[in-house]
This record gives sequence, C-alpha cells and structure tokens, in this order.
Amino acid sequence: MTQVPDNWPNWVPHSINYPEIPLHQLLDESAKKFPENIAIIFQDKKITYRELTEKVSSFATGLQKLGLVKNDRVAIYLPNIPQFIISYYGALKAGAIVTSISPLFKENELRHQLLDSGSDTLIMLDLFYPLFEKIKSETNVKRVIVTSIKDYLPRLKRLIGSFLGKIQSYDIKEKDLLFFEDLTSSPPELIEIEFDPVNDLALLQYTGGTTGLPKGVMLTHYNLVSNAYMCNAWYGAEPGKDTHLCVLPFYHVLGMTATMNTAIASASTMILIPRFDVVEVLKSIDKYKATLFCGVTALYSALLKHPDIKNYDLSSLNFCICGASALPPEVQKQFMDMTGSVLVEGYGLTEASPVTHVNPMDPSLETVKIGSIGFSLPDTLAKIVAPISGEELPNGEAGELVIKGLQVMKGYWNNPEETTMALRDKWLITGDIARKDNDGYFFLVDRVKDLIKYKGHSVFPREIEDVLYEHPAVKLCAVVGVPDEVSGEIPKAFIVLNDEVEVSEEEIIQFVKDRVAAYKIIRKVEFRRELPMSSVMKILRRELRNESQKNG
Repeated sequence: MTQVPDNWPNWVPHSINYPEIPLHQLLDESAKKFPENIAIIFQDKKITYRELTEKVSSFATGLQKLGLVKNDRVAIYLPNIPQFIISYYGALKAGAIVTSISPLFKENELRHQLLDSGSDTLIMLDLFYPLFEKIKSETNVKRVIVTSIKDYLPRLKRLIGSFLGKIQSYDIKEKDLLFFEDLTSSPPELIEIEFDPVNDLALLQYTGGTTGLPKGVMLTHYNLVSNAYMCNAWYGAEPGKDTHLCVLPFYHVLGMTATMNTAIASASTMILIPRFDVVEVLKSIDKYKATLFCGVTALYSALLKHPDIKNYDLSSLNFCICGASALPPEVQKQFMDMTGSVLVEGYGLTEASPVTHVNPMDPSLETVKIGSIGFSLPDTLAKIVAPISGEELPNGEAGELVIKGLQVMKGYWNNPEETTMALRDKWLITGDIARKDNDGYFFLVDRVKDLIKYKGHSVFPREIEDVLYEHPAVKLCAVVGVPDEVSGEIPKAFIVLNDEVEVSEEEIIQFVKDRVAAYKIIRKVEFRRELPMSSVMKILRRELRNESQKNG
C-alpha cells in the first residue's frame, strides 16, 4: 500500500510477513498449538483440532493409496458438513488440486466442471449421486467417494433421525464406489509431497459465469494462505478465541476463505450449517455464542424480518461482514441496532481468493463509513481507472476498479485469452465500477455489465435498490435495464414484499421518484414471490435481465 489512510484500523498492520507454506499446513499448525480446541460443531457433535487433523491425514493417506498423485484434480461435491473440511484439506495434503462443485448444479454444469477441470476423483454426498449417475459415463472420473449427512451426526441424533425417517439418504448399491469413512479409518502413512506454495495450484474455483461457460480460476496455496492472513489481521483475530458461524457454503470461494480458511488459520471454532434456515441460524448464534458471521444481504434481511428474532440472544456477535452483494444502508443500520454487533460491507471476487476490501471493523463505529466497502487489505493495491484508457482517475470520480496483490490469481485454467484480458501488468481488471473518496474509502457503484443506459444517462441499479430497501414493504429487490424503443433502456424493479403487506406499482414508483433524479426513476415494477439466487443467496440480476430481454 503506497499511502495508508488516516482512518486505517490501528490494530491492522500495514504489511504482513506471509509464510510460504501449503494451505493445509494452516490446519497442522493450529492443531499443534490448540489440539483440544473445538474445530467443528455440527448438529451438536464437536470435533477438536487434534481429531480433525488426524482425520485429514488419514484421508490423505487413503487417497494416496488409491493412486492419487500430485496435481491430480479432486472434485468436492458437498454442503457444509465435516466431510467437506476433511476432504478439502486431505486432498491438498495428498498433493491434489481441489475444485468445489455447487450442489445446486444441473447436469450440464456438473459435466462441464468435471470435464474442464480434468477431475478423476469425486467426493460427493449420497443424495447427489442420481444426478452424477446420469453423466458419469461422459466424464473422466475414476474414483467416486460417497458419504452421508448422518455419518457425522451425534450417535443419538443419528439413531432417532433414522428411526423417524428424518435423515435423507440415498441407497447406493454400486460395487465400484468407495465410502468416505473407509478412507478415514486407517492410520496416517503419508507419502511426503514437495510443495512450491507460490506456484503450485491449490484450487480451481469456477466463477459464476456472467456470459458463456464458467471459467476455472487458478489459485495457488500462497494466494489462499495470504488472503486468510489478511482477513485475520483485519478481524484482529486472537488465536483460539473466535467462533465462526459458517452458513455461507464452503464450495463458494467467499465461504471457503472468509469462514473456513480464516477460522482454521486462527484455530477458531466453526459452526456448520449445511443449508440456510433462519431459525437454525438464530438458534446457533444463541446456543454456541458465535462471534463472527460472514453473510450476504439476503441473509441479513431474512434474519431481520423474522418475527421471533428478539427471542434469541445475539449479543455474542462482535463482527459481521456482508460480501458477494451490495449491502443496503438501511439493512446495515437495522441489523447493527438489533444485534449490537458491527456489520460492515466487504468486497472481493473469485479471481482474488476472494477478499480485497473491507470497511474497518471498528467497535466504536467511528471509522465505519456506511455504504462503503472500506479500504483495500494489507499489501493490496487498488485504484480507479478509466475503463478504456486505463488512466487513473481522481478521487470522487467513478471508474473501473483494478487490484494488485498476493491474493490475485495466476490466471484462468486452460484459457490464456481470458487471462490476458483479466490481468494487465499483474493488475486484475474487476469489471466493477467504483470510486474512492478523499479519505481513501472505496465505494462500489455497480457492475459494468449491469449499467443501465437511459436516454444517454448512466443509471446504476444499486443506487435505486438502496432507495427501495428504505420502503417498509420491500423485503428483497433487484433493478435491471429492459429494452425500450424510445429510451434505449428503462429501469425496472423486481420486488419481493414482506409477508402480509400490500403496495401498488404506482406507490413504489412514486416512492423512488421522490428520492432520485428524473432519469433514474423506475418505469416498471414486477412483484414476485422470490428472486433468482446464486448458491450464496446473491440476487442474480443477469437472469432477470435476460428474461426481460427475451420477453421484450
């Protein structure tokens, strides 16, 4: 960082000495220092760091005995259960490159990622097997390792759940399948692997893909280790003291880094929640006294709207971070008032492991700027440039955000053309519009591709969405540009209303009209029961935009 802002958090170093170690060594070191600390809480089952690292080493041994060698690709197709963490660190320890697969995928998406990554080992939940079975013969997968949710439930819950038929599972009869528990039952006898953390890939993380097929982002061990260190420095994490609520899926890079890797690096406890459920989240915070919570706008909004939120003790929460989507100021203020925690907005992207910016996590709130994504993390350079010329723009002027840092990817897997477009002189071209104020705070304006052109004016959807969230009837919303013969594009709002609330299209339009310039007024409103969401509950504007363009 060339110049440290005046409001830089005083507990965060300006630069960090990052160890050049493989990612899985973070777990080994935490287990040595805090062997009896609780690493995982899953449905009341508790696993210590000593137990976790033993399971990881056994699983790595099992993979090597199956013939896995360095740089083989291992696909993990699991929700937030202990087996994901064991698989992830075990595969890395065995020398593999991991690629994580969303359980929300359909056949084409699953087939593409398995083929493009060259994965020959697949670790999956038994419930997902029917989908894989349909495309199995079209892939290069040689080893299929299956596990069940019930495998890591406490014994009593497993027995009661099985008896009552409440635990979902799939009866797999194929003889050539391998079972997760068999691979973790043998004593560790690892073949030592030589790692070059700066250059060796740890992860092929596939982007959501705004156009065309998703691309595999190549992230090294050093990319991921450095980003975990940056995040923990920003948190002011004290080793062995925090409890992370892990509701963001680990198969998404934000959940993987901001909750799993950072927790492992600081020997913190992880409360695993496989699927977002408002009551389960509230109960878990209350029962296990979570101190850190990384989520997205839809999660925080859903918690705020739950009628029983006041019946739960959420006072243990110290810091909450909103990533992957813009945090409306109204949601931010309400959540902090309700819980007494500090909720700040952060920013990142898959190509940067992913975190690059976070607002100061300041308990006094004196250095927190509402609506800002804060400062770039230690050892992370960021600037605002003109999209075409690349010339750096003055403070206050909106342009394209570009980033340089140790967490920035090597490139896209087998895609040199896209890599050349995304990386210029080691600067990552984000495709996001932002500005920086005179105090050094960055503000995300919007995605370049989401910009609405109304009669030559640039309209940023986020600005209108922030206004809509101020309306008491609005639960969720998204604004996109839809084609118009006269104006080129007009802003249209898609809105999910709070339960048992009614409001007209005219009322919504007038509400926005009273608060924005004339060219930013929404011209159409469509009320829906739900909006399309990604795996981390990020509203997918592109699907709404594509739908609107098709329908005219």
